Amino acid sequence: MTNKQDQSFLEIIWDFFCSLKLAITTLILLALTSIIGTVVQQGKPAQEYIQEYGERVYRVFVALDFVDMYHSWWFLTLLNIFAINLICCSIKRLPRILKLVKHPVLTPDEKHYRRFANRDEFTVPVAVDRAGDRLAVFMRKHFAAPVVTARDGRTHLFAQKMAWARFGVYVVHLSILIIFAGAIIGSVWGYKAYVNIAEGTSTDKVWPRDSQNPIAIGFEVRCDNFEVTYYPGTRRPKEFTSDLVVLEGGREVLKKTIEVNDPLSYRGLTFYQSSYGPAGEPVFKLTVTERSSGRKLKFEAQRGEHIALPDGSSFAVSDYTDSYKSFGPAIQMHLNDKTGKHGNAFVVFQRFPEFDAQRGGAYSFAVDSFEQQFYTGLQVAKDPGVWVVWTGCFLLVAGCFSAFFLSHRRIWLTIEPAGDGSLVRVAGNAHRNQPAFEIFFEDFKSRLKEELTGRQTPESSPLPAVEANT
Repeated sequence: MTNKQDQSFLEIIWDFFCSLKLAITTLILLALTSIIGTVVQQGKPAQEYIQEYGERVYRVFVALDFVDMYHSWWFLTLLNIFAINLICCSIKRLPRILKLVKHPVLTPDEKHYRRFANRDEFTVPVAVDRAGDRLAVFMRKHFAAPVVTARDGRTHLFAQKMAWARFGVYVVHLSILIIFAGAIIGSVWGYKAYVNIAEGTSTDKVWPRDSQNPIAIGFEVRCDNFEVTYYPGTRRPKEFTSDLVVLEGGREVLKKTIEVNDPLSYRGLTFYQSSYGPAGEPVFKLTVTERSSGRKLKFEAQRGEHIALPDGSSFAVSDYTDSYKSFGPAIQMHLNDKTGKHGNAFVVFQRFPEFDAQRGGAYSFAVDSFEQQFYTGLQVAKDPGVWVVWTGCFLLVAGCFSAFFLSHRRIWLTIEPAGDGSLVRVAGNAHRNQPAFEIFFEDFKSRLKEELTGRQTPESSPLPAVEANT
């Protein structure tokens, strides 16, 4: 063991980054700080934080980078320390595993056999050369093809299965580093932006949240239609959808109706449905009944617009609401006489077209419909590292499966002369799921003895398999 006082500065740094304690500490800190990023919403406007937490708490959040913690220096530092720790641990331990797998002990001595809990030795009345041939066939049939080595009158057999399972943990390490790389790629070369598109219009720009300078996306996105449905009896939106069209050089190349959690993706950009709002003034379609003749006249009007009537008077819509108390949509309007004198305001309900007939006067009004155009609010995300992250996730699952559920198993056999027969030593080892391997080894050992004493192992009774690690 090297005394720490004798270590150089570089050796001390190397040991620090190879430390398992450092890995555990960093993981715990990452987990704890990630809770902050989950509880405190990230990247919101300052006003929203002040409204929810108050100005003093908001200032503390800003000082600690809690409002954008995944880009903060301290969180990135933790990630970098964890990544360096993984790399150093892998570099330090990988050569030993490579040597163990690629250059196993092929001529073990007695000391080697005493290291294993699963071992045995016995004598059989069979010559060494004959016993070696029979055991090679036996191992190939019941475990794996052995490497046979003859030295100093002894015959050594070695076989192993699932040696690659040793590398599962390194695949996990690599996958985590790939995920980190994907996140960095997305952070450096990607962006998050937003855009509002009114129905019937298109745009080829989006606006990043932290800048007023638009970003050209290289193609157009058009909103053909926006629809919103409400919960019964309320104005609380139940669902809203947008019919989007992607245009390249004026040609439609992709159409999709998007809704929340079902975005549109094109050329590395993803458009998420996030909000909506009114686009311009609504158009009211009205039916005006001339009382003297019963003639019905159709008009379209916008708020504040004065519409002339046949007798020289006029009317105008001064206000509107989607829900007037419990009576549904309604408009407020007034009449001007022939001289332009402003009359008293009155309310006309869409659901009750006969209501205004009770008011009296030369004309009665009924609302046929509101035509309100909306804009669709889209969140736009560009993340060129997303496929790198997905690759890392796939490797992470494969690596965890290999590391936790598969086992590298090895068996050694040595045969040496002993009187008129041979002395047989056998030992086995598995780096996972020791109880299952112990059961397998006991059965393997008993069948081995039967083989050397001339009795055949029944085909209908194969050796028990070593089950996945539990």
